Amino acid sequence: MPAADDDFDDAAAGTPGTPGTPGTPGAPGAGSGDHEIPYRFDRTATAGELHDRYGSLAAGEETGDEVSVAGRVMLVRPQGRLAFATLRDASGQVQLFALAAETRGFEAFAKLALGDWVGASGRVVKTRKGELSVKVRDWVLLAKARRGFGDKWKGVTDVETRYRQREVDLWANERTREVLTLRSRVLSALRHDLEGRGFVEVETPMLHAIPGGAAAKPFVTHHNALDTDLYLRIAPELYLKRLVVGGFERVFEIGRVFRNEGLSPRHNPEFTMLELYQAYADHTDLVPLLESLVANVARAVRGTTRIECEGRQVDLTPPWRRASLAELASEAVGRAVDVHTEPDELRRLVAEAGQDPQPDWGPGKLLLELFEKTAETSLWGPIFVAGFPAEVSPLARRDRHDPMLAERFEVIVAGRELVNGFSELNDPDDQRRRFEAQAAARAAGDEEAMMVDEEYLRALEHGLPPTAGLGIGIDRLVMLLADVANIREVIAFPTLRPER
Repeated sequence: MPAADDDFDDAAAGTPGTPGTPGTPGAPGAGSGDHEIPYRFDRTATAGELHDRYGSLAAGEETGDEVSVAGRVMLVRPQGRLAFATLRDASGQVQLFALAAETRGFEAFAKLALGDWVGASGRVVKTRKGELSVKVRDWVLLAKARRGFGDKWKGVTDVETRYRQREVDLWANERTREVLTLRSRVLSALRHDLEGRGFVEVETPMLHAIPGGAAAKPFVTHHNALDTDLYLRIAPELYLKRLVVGGFERVFEIGRVFRNEGLSPRHNPEFTMLELYQAYADHTDLVPLLESLVANVARAVRGTTRIECEGRQVDLTPPWRRASLAELASEAVGRAVDVHTEPDELRRLVAEAGQDPQPDWGPGKLLLELFEKTAETSLWGPIFVAGFPAEVSPLARRDRHDPMLAERFEVIVAGRELVNGFSELNDPDDQRRRFEAQAAARAAGDEEAMMVDEEYLRALEHGLPPTAGLGIGIDRLVMLLADVANIREVIAFPTLRPER
C-alpha cells in the first residue's frame, strides 16, 4: 500500500493558530453561527476502538476503511500544505492528518484552536512514524472553544481552577478522569456484590422533618407549600430501619448525605454514603461481610487487595486486625484506660492531648475524644475498632456484657474512619431514653445532637427484629483505592467558597 505522509514529533509542536472561518460556505466546518453548527454527528468509531482494531498496522500502511470520529482538538500543528491534530474522546486519542489537496476546508482546519470540538471522516492510516491516524477528507466544527484549557503540556495546575472549573480539569488532566472513572467502577462493584448477597437497593427521602441517624449539624430549608422547615438528611439510617420493620430483610442505599460542617481534605458538606441493614444479624455478622465486600471491590477496580496509599502499602486481604477502642487509647497514652476509668483522670488525659473537655462530657465521650486525639490518625489498618461507649452511640444496642459499651465498631484505614457499624438498638423504650438525652444535649447547645423522632419510635413499637447495619463513606473508599489525599479529588464538583 502507498505510504502515508509523515507525522510530526509531539515534542516540537507549536502553538495552535487562531481559528478562522472556512473558505467555502456550507462546507464542513463552515461558518461560526449556531445555525451552521450541526445538531448531531454520526460517529462510527471511537479513538479506543481504532487502536484496538488497527493498532497492528505497519508504519506507513494505509487501509481503505472509512471512519468518522469526533472529539476535542487537544493539539494542532500546521506544516504548510499538511496539518496534524490530536483528537481526544472519552476512550483515548487519535491523530487527524489533513492534506491541502484532499481535505475540504483545509485552511480552517489548520487554524483550529486547542479545545475545539470537531467531527472528521476519512481513511484509517498509520504514518511513517507509526502514528495511527485518520486521513481527513471531510470535517465539521461541532463547538467552538472560546476559553482556553491552560498550558498544553502541563494541563491545569492551579488548584482553585481545577476544582471550580472541573470541566476544564477533566480535559487537561488525565488523572482527574481516571479517578472519577474509578469512582464509577467502585459504585458498580458495590452494587453488584450486594445484589449477589440478596440485598435490595432502595431510596429514602432526602428532606427530613427531623434530622437523625447521625450526630451532625444539619442544613435547614423551608417548604413553602407546607410552610414548614425541613432538613437535608444527615443519614438515611432511620428510614432504612423502618423498611426492615416493614419486612425488607436486607436493604442498602447509596446516596448523598449533607452535614453543615467545615471543609477539609477529608470533609465535604455533601458526600456519598452506602448504608446497609441485615435482619436477624448482629455486628459480628457484618465483620466478614465487610471484609469480603471491600476486598472484592479492590480486586474489581485495582486487580489486587494490596494497594499503595500515600507511599505505604495497605493490605485489604481478609481477615483484618481487631482491637478495642480502650486498648488502642491505652497504648497511645501509656496507661490502662477504659470507659470505667475515673472521669477526672480521663478529663486530665484529654486536656493533655490538646482537647478542651466540656463539663457535660461523661466517661464515654471523654474516652472517645482521647482515642481520636491520640490513636486514630496513627492507625494504618485496616483495623476494626470495637467497644465504643454507649454514651456516644445513641442508635446502637448496648454490649451484652457491659452496658456502658455499645456493640459498635469503626474501620480505620490510613488514619481515616471508613466504616461505622453496629448491632441496631431495637428497644423502643431504651431508644426513647437515648433520644431524650440527645435532645437535652441539643437544648444545652450541642448542635450535632439528635432530636426525639416520634415516627421512628412508633415504627420500633411495631417491632424491629435483631438487625445489624453499617455505613461506608464512598468518597473515602475511593480516596483509598485511587491513592489520593484530598476528598475534593474524588468528587466531581466539590463544595467551594463563593467565587469573588
